[in-house]
Amino acid sequence: MLNKKRKIAVLGTGNVGATIAYSLTLSGLCSEIVLVDINKTKAEGEALDLSQCAASVPSVKVWSGEYADVAGADIIIATFGIGRKPDQTRLDLAKVNIGILTSVMPEVAKIAPEALYVIVSNPVDVLTYATIKCTGLPENRVIGTGTLLDSNRLIKFVADYCKVDAHNVNAYVLGEHGDACMSPWSLCTVAGLPMKDYAEKFLGVNEANVKAECEQIYTDMVKSGSMVIKAKGATYYAIAASVMQLIKALLADTHTVLPLSTMLHGEYGADNVCMGVPCMVGANGMEKVVELPLTFDEQKLFSEKIASLTATYDALEIRK
Repeated sequence: MLNKKRKIAVLGTGNVGATIAYSLTLSGLCSEIVLVDINKTKAEGEALDLSQCAASVPSVKVWSGEYADVAGADIIIATFGIGRKPDQTRLDLAKVNIGILTSVMPEVAKIAPEALYVIVSNPVDVLTYATIKCTGLPENRVIGTGTLLDSNRLIKFVADYCKVDAHNVNAYVLGEHGDACMSPWSLCTVAGLPMKDYAEKFLGVNEANVKAECEQIYTDMVKSGSMVIKAKGATYYAIAASVMQLIKALLADTHTVLPLSTMLHGEYGADNVCMGVPCMVGANGMEKVVELPLTFDEQKLFSEKIASLTATYDALEIRK
């Protein structure tokens, strides 16, 4: 039973927004879910469908409304924007979605100034930054999903490789949710052991081959999102599950460390950009960036990824 009423607003009811709303409906984490979309009929339809789950899910009010109806929301989840077209560059996509976001979020922030904002729309790092800058919201209350999905994918691939349950694996992907990302293998553990030690001891992998095996795991992980898109047109279940992981940490105030997109001020050598790094989150949003020790080679590679993402910010001319 909930101790208090909790209201969550989902902006955008495409595949991702609707799946997040469905996951919230099943979760019992909130007492009210309001769906908002420029396509009002779509939002109404999703809300009507979800409301008809009432007899078989925890009690929750699901309805559709206008942006004004996000007032009083504890958490606002932004999923709006367009998907990348086959002939569209990442920069062009970013420009379009930045335009959409900056036309909406300042008004939303005025309506719900005390809410926590979870940015899911892509490119998520750039849009997290743009949200902070265009709304004036405190940085700790604007959280991008960052590399959470990438990290969860990597955990799954490592678990499959090591033949263990995914809950026995800890791994991070850092940097951009996109091309400018990397994984520090020195921080990847399986059942408490460094992944490379586990591979050698329990899988019989020769020490000389472990690095190549890890590179192949990472390559397969990076390709996996595109494989889903090619097969079914879009990805939405895994990102919805990742968003739920974050929402639970926020509402339960568990001080959980997750790889999320936040404004950096020198951490990991990055400044005045948002990107995915390990962050502790709780009821007040972003609590702190957790700077984990990287090897010399890992920090060098991460610095290259930071420079690449920073160049994207500069090309978009959004850094202030």
